[in-house]
Amino acid sequence: MEIGMSTEMYPPNICGRHCLGPLSFHKGALGTDVCLSLGGRRVERDRETFQNGLTFSSRPIRVQEKIHLRVECCDQHWHGALRLGFTIIPPSSSGPLFPPAMAIPDLTTTYGYWASIVPSSLIMPGAELRFWVTPRGMLVYEGPNGLRYKLLKGVDVTRPLWAMIDVYGQTRAVLLLGSEKKDLLKLRIRRSCPVPPPPSVSHRDSCMCVNEDHPCRTPQDYRLSADPIPTTQIDHSIDRDIAGDCVVCLSARASVVLPCAHRCLCLRCALRVTAEFGNCPLCRQSIRYSDEDRGIKS
Repeated sequence: MEIGMSTEMYPPNICGRHCLGPLSFHKGALGTDVCLSLGGRRVERDRETFQNGLTFSSRPIRVQEKIHLRVECCDQHWHGALRLGFTIIPPSSSGPLFPPAMAIPDLTTTYGYWASIVPSSLIMPGAELRFWVTPRGMLVYEGPNGLRYKLLKGVDVTRPLWAMIDVYGQTRAVLLLGSEKKDLLKLRIRRSCPVPPPPSVSHRDSCMCVNEDHPCRTPQDYRLSADPIPTTQIDHSIDRDIAGDCVVCLSARASVVLPCAHRCLCLRCALRVTAEFGNCPLCRQSIRYSDEDRGIKS
């Protein structure tokens, strides 16, 4: 049993003693502009807004329980993208005005809520990702490229934790695919209750105006990329920090310029990414260095 966790906090293992229990979005704590479908596992935000998309897990999440998400829809004419995190505050006990418009900074300025932004370049329609909290209180994100990103540290793991998913900005809809957790001896993988296979992602439901390099064709009453969010509601320091830090370790400064011209990795992570994956984490372009470059880096 995890530290500080009571078995009474978790749902019964209806699929067997190794089942983690059902996993869906919390129906009693939803942003004002979202709706649920597919048994409470799919959440979609209204097209006309970038915010009011906060959601929470229907039950507490165990330490090291990896939550598996799929991005369903994106609207690139907004600023920013998905926010992920955890809270020790039970979502259903937070009052009638809960949840607020945004996870950051509306919740994260209060102790008991931890959330971090995910770079929008990693959030595309159909992208699958996982996130979890380690026994040391670190929030970890694993992107569709298979790389793991340390988003933040300091999460209180001595008390029950609910997952916090802010369907924000460019991210308009996500689907819970389930969760899994290795047992203490790492001899068995426990999973949440099985669910029916999800329908395929329809890319026509998304507005990919930035990637496709054409004017946005959304209705004119939507706020477009020229003025995506009122400036009073943007924490520019967060975006500058993400842009300047290595996108893999999020601790060292990005110092290596890849052949595709992206400056997104520190030297240590650049060597690892080149050896293990061979592609830029942002644009997926192959990393090919000349013999001279290899000599310099060796």
